[in-house]
Amino acid sequence: MTLTFLPYDADFVTQVRAGGGDANGQPAERAISTGEGTPCRCCLRDVPNGAPYLILSARPFPAPQPYAEQGPIFLCADDCAPWSGVGLPPILTTSPDYLLKGYSPDHRIVYGTGRIVPSEDIIPYANTVFENGSVAYIDVRSARNNCFQTRIPRTK
Repeated sequence: MTLTFLPYDADFVTQVRAGGGDANGQPAERAISTGEGTPCRCCLRDVPNGAPYLILSARPFPAPQPYAEQGPIFLCADDCAPWSGVGLPPILTTSPDYLLKGYSPDHRIVYGTGRIVPSEDIIPYANTVFENGSVAYIDVRSARNNCFQTRIPRTK
C-alpha cells in the first residue's frame, strides 16, 4: 500500500502563524533555528538554519478526549510549502526511531499497535498496522519526547 504522510492541519497552521492561539489558546513562541532538531510539521523538513520558527502546543485531534494527546510542535514561522511528497518525509529520517500508534475512526488508540520502530521500518510497520481493519490512521511521534510528527491516514 502507498502511504501518505500528512502535514499538520493547514487552517490551524495559518491561524497560529497569524498570531492566533495554539491548543492552549496562547500565541506561539518564536525562536531561530540552528538547522537541526526543529522539524516543521507543515513542510515536514527541519526549519533551515537561521530561519525563524514557532514553538506551540498542538492537539492533532478534533476535540479534547482521553486519547487526544497534546504537546509541543515546531512550525516554520514564515509560509512554507506543505509536504506533498512521496515516501518518508525528511523529518522522519533524522532520528534512529519513532513511535507509531494506530487510532480508530473515533480517535481512540487501537491497543497493540503502538511500537517504537527504526526509521527505515516506518513504512513496513505502518502497512502491518493497517492490516487491522479497525485502524483509521497512524500517528508518528518522537520516540524520545513523544512529540507529534505526522499522521498517516488509511488509503483506499
